Formats: sequence, structure tokens, C-alpha cells
Amino acid sequence: MAERTVTGNPRQPAGNAERKSATPGGLALPAVISPGDLQDWSAERDLGNPGEFPFTRGVYPTMYRGRRWTMRQYAGFGSAAESNRRYRYLLSQGQTGLSVAFDLPTQIGMDSDHSLALGEVGKVGVAIDSLEDMQLLFDGIPLDRVSTSMTINATAAILLALYVAVAKQQRADLRRLSGTVQNDILKEYIARGTYIYPLRPAMRIVTDIFAWCRSELPNWNAISISGYHIREAGSTDVQEVAFTLADGIAYVEAAVNAALQVDEFAPQLSFFFNSHNEFLAQIAKFRAARRLWARTMRERFGARDPRSMMLRFHAQSAGSSLTAQQPENNLVRTALQCLAAVLGGCQSLHANGLDEALALPTERAALLALRTQQIIAEETGVANTIDPVGGAYAIEEMTGEIESGAKEYIAKIDAMGGMLRAIETGFIQQEIQNSAYRYQRAIEADEQIIVGVNRFQAGSEQTIPTLRIDPEIERTQIARLNALRAKRDSERARAATAEVERRARGTENLMPAILAAVEAYATVGEISDAMRRAFGEYQESVVV
Repeated sequence: MAERTVTGNPRQPAGNAERKSATPGGLALPAVISPGDLQDWSAERDLGNPGEFPFTRGVYPTMYRGRRWTMRQYAGFGSAAESNRRYRYLLSQGQTGLSVAFDLPTQIGMDSDHSLALGEVGKVGVAIDSLEDMQLLFDGIPLDRVSTSMTINATAAILLALYVAVAKQQRADLRRLSGTVQNDILKEYIARGTYIYPLRPAMRIVTDIFAWCRSELPNWNAISISGYHIREAGSTDVQEVAFTLADGIAYVEAAVNAALQVDEFAPQLSFFFNSHNEFLAQIAKFRAARRLWARTMRERFGARDPRSMMLRFHAQSAGSSLTAQQPENNLVRTALQCLAAVLGGCQSLHANGLDEALALPTERAALLALRTQQIIAEETGVANTIDPVGGAYAIEEMTGEIESGAKEYIAKIDAMGGMLRAIETGFIQQEIQNSAYRYQRAIEADEQIIVGVNRFQAGSEQTIPTLRIDPEIERTQIARLNALRAKRDSERARAATAEVERRARGTENLMPAILAAVEAYATVGEISDAMRRAFGEYQESVVV
């Protein structure tokens, strides 16, 4: 959108002259927007109808009037048995989908008895070492009747294989399994750090999952391309859209180079975005991402199937916005962030617990977070009208600004040689670090107000109950792992992991061998090590 000049008395704005930054990322709006301000906007071209290209107003014609978003509360801690109890409790309270958090050793392909895993087992998610653990995690939960999302990346192929192995034991029809494996390794190099292998072998694993899901799990999302962690690391809204979609472009290019046809795998792509504090900007961000992706898939990749152009996304309220000070304020933040995600047209949603600045959520905090979603769905009426904000001048202006800014970033990344090269040179990481620095400086200068932190502080700090992970869980998990190794068919497990390594050194799809290995009760660490021997390990570039 065209830049406007600031003139006039700030207390008495002259028409649209006065500008005020609407977001920490610098999106700016005049005090009042009129139809004439949308100079380059066309309702027919840029807005359209819900369920039709460019999907600005939503990916489905009926949106929530046809079906509510999936309420998918992210959970997992301690042992598989403990997490299973939390899942069954949340399902009994009206949650409509599962979302699994794994502990750090599982995420980076280390068994619970690895020396580097000690002290981390079960701390930030559930510890999964083998098929035995996965059986406990989903005990009593019919996998062909519940949708499951798994937040796992470097070891995504192994955890997906474990999930399928449990479904097979339940005699479920694999073609009916629904859910998502995050499988977004690029954002790990950008913003999060739970990578294992060098970039290019890691991309090979991603596309092997694409190809395998296309034939074996047609209702499963083979990836969740994640802007959430990019935003949590400190990006602006424009950067979140740009870098997430640039990751998506890299995955599509890799799949096409692996001889997959766009319209064969693209309908199984999904996305994951952050819903942060700036209410209107978040709504606009989701709409801009949807429109830009639709245009990218049609114009850049020649997609013909409308499903290939749909940006279906999960949203989560912003963990980085939660404060340890006055933690009950986090209930308000989360409610507004979730409302923005719904008005922005999400397909599934997680609401953070009020205590997550301090620890993993307690059962009470998790229930309040679920109730937040249910109140939005059942009491506010916002689900009764499809895209109720569509055509609002401020929303359309901001949607255009975000799309335009994201396109500029993507063009710059293309000129550098693509997203992999932009990551390898540290460009993406540096851009995010710079934005995070500017935001922190704004807080310290009281230019960005955080209620209870740099304004409206309480006289004394509030204390609330927090979840504590019993250290005995780690000892019990290691004992279970040792017992498994003693009783399994060790030669079968060894031969299965050797086949994973052989395929990793060649070009055959890894997924059949990984599935055979988990069914032989090879562990997550053993299978990861087989690929480490073939691929090596990633060494992070220093960004200064």
C-alpha cells in the first residue's frame, strides 16, 4: 500500500494524515480509513467468496456454519501413561482433537538413557522411546476416530511410523487416519534448534514422508509448515508470513524435484501460525497468508486442483506473550488471541494455559484454556457468519500491506537462491534477531506496553499452582527401556535398523524401512543413529 505523509496536529488529526504504528512490526494505519484509501484493492480479485480462489475469506464455502474448528489442545508430559490420562480427560471435556508434545530427547533422536538426555526426560513433553511407549500413549483411544497432531520434526518419520504401527495393532483402516505430523525441519534451523541432520538429507526425509503419505495415508497432513516458532523467536507478522511461505515454496520445489506431481501431494500440506497480541493485524495476517499461498501455488507451480491452493492452518495463542507477572492476565490475552484466529479462519486451534510462562499447564489451566475455545464457539456468535470482518476497510488495508511485504521478502529470498541458501547464509536468522531486538528495546523504552510488566504492575506478585514433573519418571522410563531391550528380538531390531541405514545411503523411500524398524521394537535413538551414520549431523552457522 502507498506510504502516507504525517501532517497536522496529533490531537486533531486532519483526515487520514495522522499515522500510528499498529503493530510492533511497523504496520501502519491512518486514524480513519475510507473506501478511497484502498487504492489497489478489488473486491472481486482480492476478496472473492468463501471457499473460492484466492480463499481470502476462508478455505471452505460454509466455514464454521458447516463444521467448527478442531479444538486441539497441545499436551504431553512425563510418561506415556500420564499423558494418556490427560488426553482422555480433555476428550471427555469436549476437546475434539489431540495434539502431542514430545520431550526434547525424543525430538532430537536420543533415547531416555542417553547421557545428554538426563534431566530432560518427560520435562517439556512426553518421553517416547519405542512402540511400547506409543501403545501406552494412545491406550483406549481409537485412532481411526480421533484426529491427532504431532509436533515433531527431525524425528517426524519415526514418530509417524510409530503412530501407524499402533493404528495397525488396533486394526484401524490406515486410509481413514486423520491428523498432522509437523515435519517442518526448515524452521528448526531458523528458529527452534531441534534438528539432527544436515539441511539437504533432512529435506529428503520430508519428501519421503510426502510420497509415503500420498499412497498410504491419503487423509493425513504430511507437513505443518510452521510460522508459529518464527513468530515466537521474535519475527514481525510480515516476516512470519514471508518466511513460512518461503519454507512452503522450498518444500514444494523439493517434492517436485523428487518427481512428485504438485496436485498429488499439495492437498496434504497444512500450515501453523501464531496468533499474537495485535488483534486486527492477526486477522489480516491469516487472510494475507491464505491469499498469497493460493496465488503462489497457481502462478508459480501451476496447481490446478483447488485443494492444492488452499492454505489450511492450525493456530496457537502466543506463548511468548504470556507473563509470569500477574499470570491471570494471560487468560485475557489468550481469549483475544483465540478470537482473532477464529475471525481469521483457522481450521484448528490451541489455547495456551494461563500458567505456561511458569511451567507446563496444570489440569485446571488446560481445562480453562479449552473452555476459552468453547465459549468463543458457543456463546459469542462469531462462528455464525462466514468471514464477518471481510470488507472492513482496516482489515483489507492491513491484509494488503502484509501480503505486499511478504512478497517483497520472498522475492529477496528467491534472488539469494532460495530458502535453503537464505538459511545457510544466516539471512533469515539475522532478520528475526533484529526484529526481536527492536521489540525488546521498545518494551524497555515503554514504547510497547506489557500490562503487569512495564505498566500497571501489582504491589505484590501473584502465586499460582504449577505442574511439577516427578524425577522418578526419568528413572522409571530408563528402566522400561532397558527391560524392552532385554526382551525384544535383538537380531530382528538390529537387521531392521541396518535396513534403514542402507536406504538412507541410497535413494529408496525411508518410510517402509522405518515402519518395519519400529514394529521390530527398535528405539527412536537407534533408528535416528542409523540415519546419523548415513547423513552426518548438522553444524549450526554462527549468526552475529
